[in-house]
Amino acid sequence: MTRFLLRKAVGMIGVLFALTLVVYAAFYLAPGDPAQLACGEKCSPAQVLQVRERLGLDAPVHLQYARFLQGLVAGRDFSAGTGLLHCPAPCLGVSYRSGEQVSDMIAARLPVTASLAFGAMVIWLVLGVGTGLLSALRRGRLSERLLTALTLTGTAVPVFVIGLVLLIVLCAQLQWLPFPSYVPLTEDPQQWFWGLLLPWFSLALIESAKYARLTRSAMLETLAEDHIRTFRAYGVSERHLVTRHALRGALTPVIALTAMDLGTLFGSAVLTESLFGLPGLGKLLVSSVSLIDLPTVVGLVLVTGFCVVLANIVADLLYAVTDRRVVLG
Repeated sequence: MTRFLLRKAVGMIGVLFALTLVVYAAFYLAPGDPAQLACGEKCSPAQVLQVRERLGLDAPVHLQYARFLQGLVAGRDFSAGTGLLHCPAPCLGVSYRSGEQVSDMIAARLPVTASLAFGAMVIWLVLGVGTGLLSALRRGRLSERLLTALTLTGTAVPVFVIGLVLLIVLCAQLQWLPFPSYVPLTEDPQQWFWGLLLPWFSLALIESAKYARLTRSAMLETLAEDHIRTFRAYGVSERHLVTRHALRGALTPVIALTAMDLGTLFGSAVLTESLFGLPGLGKLLVSSVSLIDLPTVVGLVLVTGFCVVLANIVADLLYAVTDRRVVLG
């Protein structure tokens, strides 16, 4: 286990390093002047030059990148007009636009996206795996055809359409739910739950259709394997066969997909966050890209990449728990 975790940790560092290289290369090839955007449209060339020097944008690209890596390990000092601003390690830099530390900006929005991601994950796993399991066990019947049609429809409908329909029907017309708003869990757990219930279902209904189809195909494939037929020939009850043997083997691709979706959701939930006005990481990423705010974008990419890699490590560990044939090397 220790060797496995060490190898994964080294791989995580390599992936994050490659991500920073790609993002830096992409932004320095893109049009636009971050110093001009940070200073404003009415700034004179001399003022833009001062901002460029203060932000360190006058240095060569490789030197800027080296300073960024140094900040991750040992922290950095930034010019703040009349003095120096210290950014402790791991320092993700200072926003070109607002002057805030990127780590503080991410920390303020991370609970919003984490609440949205984990809550939606629970719902889509319950709906998706349950629907897929029921569809596989009732193969060829009318109920299976109806479930298959529903999952296909759910896969084709965009998340903003589902969100708008639920918002209009449940909040505006029927008034069963309050309009979504984010309240921190530590302040009011009840308001936190009710404020996120509609975004959870809007995101989960789309994702659950994908998981239902995956669970159904994996379950049918597992039920057709030789060891399942052997258990059935020895008289093992169908319920015990499904819950103890077939379902455990069918969950492996579901775990892999969950790890990928949960990790990427920390940077790709912008449609859901924008629709319901949630101040999360996805919304911050889109605004930072449009403003060419390189430190914020790099910091968000690193956080998203870290979440993806960490989720895949957890998924590898869960493989060994659900499927005894898997051995961690």
